[in-house]
Amino acid sequence: MTPTQATAARRSKISPERAQELYAAVLDELREHGYEALTMEGVAARACCGKSTLYRQWRTKPQLVAAALRAHRRGTLAAVDTGTLAGDLREAARIAAGTSGRDTRLTQALGLAVLSDEELQAALREALVEPELAAFGAMVQRAADRGEIAAGHPALEFLPAQLMGVLRIRPVLEGRYADAAYMERFVDASVLPALGLAPAP
Repeated sequence: MTPTQATAARRSKISPERAQELYAAVLDELREHGYEALTMEGVAARACCGKSTLYRQWRTKPQLVAAALRAHRRGTLAAVDTGTLAGDLREAARIAAGTSGRDTRLTQALGLAVLSDEELQAALREALVEPELAAFGAMVQRAADRGEIAAGHPALEFLPAQLMGVLRIRPVLEGRYADAAYMERFVDASVLPALGLAPAP
């Protein structure tokens, strides 16, 4: 049994509704106190549960935080398939924009821990980053199969960094979150021209 399967098996012992309550408690603690000050004890107290429940289901703080962040997301890039790469990228941008305000605040709350805590990095990559990278890979592969773009196009390497990065940096540069209109303009003006593609209709 893989670590992911083992985690899913443990999680099945509580109801989905209760899991959402626990995730909400995690995110509230994260927003209020940041990652470093977040504790399993604090989450248990806020969620009115035993600390052993959290350890039994998720084992460690990084795994619990990663699971809460994943459950918090709305929409999935894996479901995107418009028939063209331009359309897929614009739809991916809209999905990303739908969570930019909420997720950006939470990402900022993780602070330096994301860079210094290897266990947290690994948990976030498994729960959040790798599924998105796989979705981008599937979009590109479909486009290559349709003949829209060469599989080795040099700009493809930077797609995830472009779309994920602009979500994080706009609040820093302009004091505003990257909403759907902004993300669509970014794709049309920057991403698609770099790929040699026309904007989606």
